[in-house]
Amino acid sequence: MFSEGLFRGKVACVTGSGTGIGKAIALEFARLGCDVVLAARNAERLEAAAGQVRALGRRALVVPTDVAEHPQVKRMVQAALTELGGLDFLVNNAAANFIRPTRMMTALRWKTVVDIVLNGTFYGCLEAGKAMLGRGGGSIVNIVAAYAWTGAPGIAASASAKAGVVTLTRTLGAEWASGGVRVNAIAPGLIDTPQTRERLWPTPEMSARVLASVPMGRFGEEADVANLAAYLCSPMGRYITGETVVADGGQHLGRGALDMMGELKAVRRPRGTA
Repeated sequence: MFSEGLFRGKVACVTGSGTGIGKAIALEFARLGCDVVLAARNAERLEAAAGQVRALGRRALVVPTDVAEHPQVKRMVQAALTELGGLDFLVNNAAANFIRPTRMMTALRWKTVVDIVLNGTFYGCLEAGKAMLGRGGGSIVNIVAAYAWTGAPGIAASASAKAGVVTLTRTLGAEWASGGVRVNAIAPGLIDTPQTRERLWPTPEMSARVLASVPMGRFGEEADVANLAAYLCSPMGRYITGETVVADGGQHLGRGALDMMGELKAVRRPRGTA
């Protein structure tokens, strides 16, 4: 566990931070000393998360944001600069997905996923990157998934968009390194959250079948991703840029995402981050 003062005096912005992994990252950065900008579409959930950040003694700024809209992302970054005094870290966590056979994918659903996952990540990188380069440094972490390079049945839009984010991460990691801005990505595996339990493995039978694809034999926790994000933003990760770090218990090396998605492709409900 990192020292609570590791990020004292720093400012972090986390998209999709109303619930799940995004919220866990925001709270961990606050515990380490960051003031935090919380951004997502659901203001009520953001306010609840902000209360937990403030309970840790840090400032919390709620900025309701649809990352698919560039002007809203620009406003989010500007709020960090003007109201909290800067921006040191950005975690692009907001996401969306529709799990279904590609022949059933509509153009609107495809556009929705790509706008949030790929375009939204680019908008965040663009605006935060300009600010960080102007200030002489910073760190950006993009949340992707291992199926970005394997693909999998039923998730054409998400896999394609996240593959774009992986390439964007590599490109910016090299392009901005000389300006002191590091850009990396995390590919989480099966992370146990209330949302994933409800939408992806709602029965014990589905949970067991999905978990069988993980060589470690257990689900990941939100803290596994939050701790890795903190490491990548910390001085301990100062020589890492343009990389995608996988945290999936070995799933992509074992039976892999194809087996998992074979179990999940019948699920029809859209999956997104608040």
